[in-house]
Amino acid sequence: MSDAHAQNPDTASLAAAFEQLPHLLAADPDLVRRGAFFDARFQVGIGSTPFDVKLEAGCITGFERGPFLMRPWRFAIRGTSEAWSHLWQPIPEPGWHDVFALTKKGCMVLEGDIQPLIANLQYMKDLLVLPRNIIVGR
Repeated sequence: MSDAHAQNPDTASLAAAFEQLPHLLAADPDLVRRGAFFDARFQVGIGSTPFDVKLEAGCITGFERGPFLMRPWRFAIRGTSEAWSHLWQPIPEPGWHDVFALTKKGCMVLEGDIQPLIANLQYMKDLLVLPRNIIVGR
């Protein structure tokens, strides 16, 4: 992705890439194995587009694109299109490389009960960057 595209991200293409998450996870048996004891329902926001993700034993068993009305979730990770675009760079710049770095910048927020996220932090970080390799233009 070019620097210009990272600065003016297309939310639709980012959301389309994120929609591939169930297939990307299924193709990564090592990541599934690392999440074997992780069950959670959470929401991910790509700009103004919400996604409902349900994990059971490290596998995605439910995945829907919103908007939703009163959908339950344990925690939510919401970021601007710019944040996701930078995070999904082949080699993200310092300060754009991690969920927590992005929260520090103010372009990503964590909401709800983040204990399951923290308890499975490396799994979640690896899960959330799976779309990195399919962003259009790479």
